[in-house]
Amino acid sequence: MAISKVNFRSEVLGKVTSMNIYLPDKENSAPMPVIYLLHGWSDNDEAWLTATSLERYASDYEFAIVMPQVDLSYYTDMVHGNRYWTFLSEELPALVRKWFRISDQKEANFVAGLSMGGYGATKLALTYPDRFNSFASLSGAMDVVELWKRDRNRDKAFSTIFGSINELEGSKNDLFYLLEKTKRNSQVKMLQICGTEDFLYQDNLKFRKKAQEIIEDFHYVEMPGDHNWAFWDQTIQIVLKWFNENYIKANN
Repeated sequence: MAISKVNFRSEVLGKVTSMNIYLPDKENSAPMPVIYLLHGWSDNDEAWLTATSLERYASDYEFAIVMPQVDLSYYTDMVHGNRYWTFLSEELPALVRKWFRISDQKEANFVAGLSMGGYGATKLALTYPDRFNSFASLSGAMDVVELWKRDRNRDKAFSTIFGSINELEGSKNDLFYLLEKTKRNSQVKMLQICGTEDFLYQDNLKFRKKAQEIIEDFHYVEMPGDHNWAFWDQTIQIVLKWFNENYIKANN
């Protein structure tokens, strides 16, 4: 296996940015299945590698794992800032496939993330269900509208990203709005994981209730745990195993 730090200029962002990519040992020349693994609010593209044993866990599988840098953007085309949604959903996958032997097939594409990254992974998969085999949220910020309403200390950061609560609610950046637009037969597969001591636990329960009504292939896991790396180091192992099972099923 190999881990590469890639510094590159993003035309969408108009600046140099970076990503880390984990590449498995794979002898054949077929395009590799890929997981886009998204970081949280206070992290960067190094976080998954430095705070968990992802490298060791991933060695049991054949996935390439792409970990992009998105700053404090909530994976959104910011009202006052950069177009990180366009970067994530359009520019980044095209560059990854250009530079590495990465599959462009739905059956071989996956996305997951923690906290803000869980929001981003869910937003990406619900917006483009035809692109992904399955997706996972770990301790995701599933109800950003409610999070903002109950914590007005986020006003400055969230207004920079979303504009206002009224602009956010019911928009393409609202996961509940995206759920409503998801067709029940869209064949999207979701794994939602949250710790019972997490400050986002109630938001995750609210999302689970709605998702169970709409997403046929929906899986939910909860266990004792807080919003921290000890929990995510444990649960990323569940995600990798589930993604691998889905990949094998899709290729049989």
